[in-house]
Amino acid sequence: MRAIITTKYGSPNVLQLQYVQKPKPKSNEILVKIKAASVTRADTMMRKGTPWLGRLFIGLTKPKYPISGTGFSGVVKAVGKDVTKFEVGNAVFGESTFGAGTNAEYLCIAESGILTHKPKKLLHEEAATICDGPLTSYNFLKEMAGVQPGQSVLINGASGSLGTAAVQLAKHLGAEVTGVCSTQNIGMVISLGADKVIDYTKMDFTTIGDTYDVIFDTVGKRSYSSCKAALKPKGIYLSPVLSLSLLFQVVWTSMFGRKKAKFSATGTKPIASLLELITELMALVESGQLKAIIDKIYSLEEIKKAHEYVDTGRKRGNVIISLQS
Repeated sequence: MRAIITTKYGSPNVLQLQYVQKPKPKSNEILVKIKAASVTRADTMMRKGTPWLGRLFIGLTKPKYPISGTGFSGVVKAVGKDVTKFEVGNAVFGESTFGAGTNAEYLCIAESGILTHKPKKLLHEEAATICDGPLTSYNFLKEMAGVQPGQSVLINGASGSLGTAAVQLAKHLGAEVTGVCSTQNIGMVISLGADKVIDYTKMDFTTIGDTYDVIFDTVGKRSYSSCKAALKPKGIYLSPVLSLSLLFQVVWTSMFGRKKAKFSATGTKPIASLLELITELMALVESGQLKAIIDKIYSLEEIKKAHEYVDTGRKRGNVIISLQS
């Protein structure tokens, strides 16, 4: 089968299209024919091997799991003898974390993994995005921050994959939402439900005097220290991008002070908890309260172009690799 192999840490040039052996499902696994896979900022960070702390989990000198990609959607082609939840022909989507990559024609994944049936309403390209932006943002806003109706939430990076989901989900949770993005993305962020939008090219949200119950820095560009003054007395700063300084602030604020800094690697949460969140997200999709924003779609052969585009930091919503045939 064709697969994208990450030969070492570095630029998009380390991604090579190669032919590798098609995997065979173990007794507890299903074999999925990949129809679409996401390309996320997290994927590009894993390609670069940054932050360095992450190499403790993904490989010190090169990726432990060479096939790139995590989010996927596809069709079940074979099942192991002990599989009971899925059948050949089922459309499924999910996330493969710390294991086989999804930028390939086929994937084997345990039926007990981050995996569920794809609603007919969702295209494969849309379903492949669910376990990145929506799942991560929902975990941060609902589980970690406990966003309540009437609270004020600021989303920094409101036009990205996490940001576009976070704006919609914060509104669903009843918050008053402020999105931070560039000039060209203001209209889109407003269309997703933001009550207010700040153009970061013209204004710094940390210096204008407004304060928020929650600041969700989806892109990890603003530190807790720089955002602290913009938090209300019991405000919470959230970031999915780990650094040594953030790790220190998470530990320090958990013990001292009323304002908190929080981080989570969503994919490492108990799978049962993640599947519950995905079920709730699917209900929002079905009701029209959550939609996937797709910026660009590339072929498997164009994986380098996809990573180069994500590296620009200018993507609007999600970038997808399509393997539709």
